[in-house]
Amino acid sequence: MLFKNISILDENFQIRNNIYLKTEDEIITYIGEKCPNQNQDKDKEEESIDGKGLLLMPGFYNSHAHSPMSLLRGYGEGLELHEWLNKKIFPFEKTLNREDVYWGSLLSMAESMSYGIVSTTDMYFLTDGLAKAVLDSGMKANISRSVSNMSQANPHDDITFKEMVYTNESFQGIGSGRIIVDASLHAEYTNDEPTIKAVADYAIENNLRTHIHLAETEREVIECRRRYGGISPVELLLRNGVFDVKVTAAHCVWLDDRDREILRDKKVTVASCPVSNLKLASGICDVNKLFDEGIRVTIGTDGASSNNSLNFFEEMKIFALLGKYKSKNPARMKAEEVIKSATIDGAIAQGREACGSLKVGNRADIIAIDIESPSMNPRDNLINNIVYSSSGRDVRMTMVDGKILYKDGEFITLDIEKIKYEVGKRSAFQKM
Repeated sequence: MLFKNISILDENFQIRNNIYLKTEDEIITYIGEKCPNQNQDKDKEEESIDGKGLLLMPGFYNSHAHSPMSLLRGYGEGLELHEWLNKKIFPFEKTLNREDVYWGSLLSMAESMSYGIVSTTDMYFLTDGLAKAVLDSGMKANISRSVSNMSQANPHDDITFKEMVYTNESFQGIGSGRIIVDASLHAEYTNDEPTIKAVADYAIENNLRTHIHLAETEREVIECRRRYGGISPVELLLRNGVFDVKVTAAHCVWLDDRDREILRDKKVTVASCPVSNLKLASGICDVNKLFDEGIRVTIGTDGASSNNSLNFFEEMKIFALLGKYKSKNPARMKAEEVIKSATIDGAIAQGREACGSLKVGNRADIIAIDIESPSMNPRDNLINNIVYSSSGRDVRMTMVDGKILYKDGEFITLDIEKIKYEVGKRSAFQKM
């Protein structure tokens, strides 16, 4: 496919105009100011897109979500995290089957691609349904079955641990690598210490990344210190080897200086989820302190039950604004830094090294933004406009591995009306 006379956000976070960009199969093969040689195979006509009024940029990498939780959108409003989980979320989740997870995940895939998300770091259960939704949609995902076990029994006998192993053995690398399987602990407060160590050992033995909720609420930290002689959740995970592999730790709202030192030294990625944290009144992640320590920070939406959308433009803007507020410095959180967290840093955290930027040889995970829209004008600083002015309405195209999945409001790989019908029957409001 050839994009002609188009603007791009290049790998150095610079806007370049009147560019030609070519993809072949899954890869970006050409970026330049001159039209590349056309396909010499006359029997195979090359598709081309006139890029006037469009900006190409790398797609977004959602670093923390629970895709099936679109089934719970708007359910359990007005509760703090632990009450919300125990009174609303966990009881509903006990009713779910694989078909429910499949349809809920498909709805999230559709919403994600409409907001320019190309890949998601996802944590849930009944992962057969989640994996099938990712494959059917054409999207990418790092999926994990989160382990929750407070029984004090042998962790290897726990059903959630067995399902984590099954997920890794069944889905690792399928879809030509579009699915990557991570190990996962739901959280410190839902696991006893032997289970924490068992998951860490499994991740180390199998060279898996690990995905975890960490230091999301003040209560979580206080109760961990009470249980374990004064150490924080971060220190507990360190003691049990969790950080001896590459880890994405979601939230990280309630950290002290020692916690940040550990995360820096162990090269942990923090997935900040600002909208969810605000909605549940959990607190504000101090992103600038993490940046100042050299910690990689990425952006996550969390689930549609606690957000309540997967609107990545909204997430980026609030991520930036909260960083300015916490630092009391409006010069912090430059737009380029925010986009880096949303794109290339998110891709690196997922282990997708040849993704996240428009670069020859990289995967063609690309979105097109309408720069003719009112919110993108005037165009004096398009990079600032992406973070502070744009919205999902401006996404004209989402491409994953060189395949267009969404264009001009149409879902190419999905029957959106059937998805909405199936989700409507299965929502928490219908079943509870």
